[in-house]
Amino acid sequence: MGVLTGRTALVTGAGRGIGRAIAERLARDGARVAVHYGTGKAAAEETVAAIESAGGAAFPVGVELGTPGDAERLWAEFDRHADGLDILVNNAGIGTSSPFEEIDEAEFDRLFAVNVKAPHFVTRLGARRLRDGGRVVNISSGLARRAAMPEIMAYAMTKAALDVFTRDLSKVLGPRGITVNSVAPGIVDTDVNAAWLRASDEAWQRAAGYSALGRVGMPADIADAVAFLVSEDGRWVTGHWMDVTGGSLT
Repeated sequence: MGVLTGRTALVTGAGRGIGRAIAERLARDGARVAVHYGTGKAAAEETVAAIESAGGAAFPVGVELGTPGDAERLWAEFDRHADGLDILVNNAGIGTSSPFEEIDEAEFDRLFAVNVKAPHFVTRLGARRLRDGGRVVNISSGLARRAAMPEIMAYAMTKAALDVFTRDLSKVLGPRGITVNSVAPGIVDTDVNAAWLRASDEAWQRAAGYSALGRVGMPADIADAVAFLVSEDGRWVTGHWMDVTGGSLT
């Protein structure tokens, strides 16, 4: 039996990249996984199919985050498939390439709606479904605590806000034995980063050079950290910001 057998997990933004790796890892550990997606239905269905073909259990939940009533719709869809929750991973997020001088209000508001407001209200409504002793993991970013990068200032601000949410929520849910932690990736080889990361060997090597371990992160590296936090082994870790940048912040 897997260490998560009998437990139900929801991973937002689980159709590809880090979210998919987390969903597949939790399923491999025995959890039944709700694979959330916003607009990428086909990718989410591929994740579900991959989990099921490996002997796991999963189901899709399609709701676009960052829109009015998103949390209510997400949990209404979830409730059609499950009657309780043990693990919530707030992974879904969006980025920007607009610097401080160029970002407009609409883009700024969209970033905070998806990266901060959605996790807040998804978790608030999810807390009533979350069983005592459960787990919440928020996917943050090393950018929230590394050297200043003004070209993506607004994105880093959203992740810093998410870290404050993590810290304070751990106090709110702690009396129920629920742990709340942030996991902060560095540069990871995902579709989102592919355009610049795989543009040339030079770009790849430059990215790898940021890490003390001399390589680019993989989605599985992040998924394994999440797997620890949601397992029984992570029971005494809460309110914590976990650096999973491969030493990029040292």
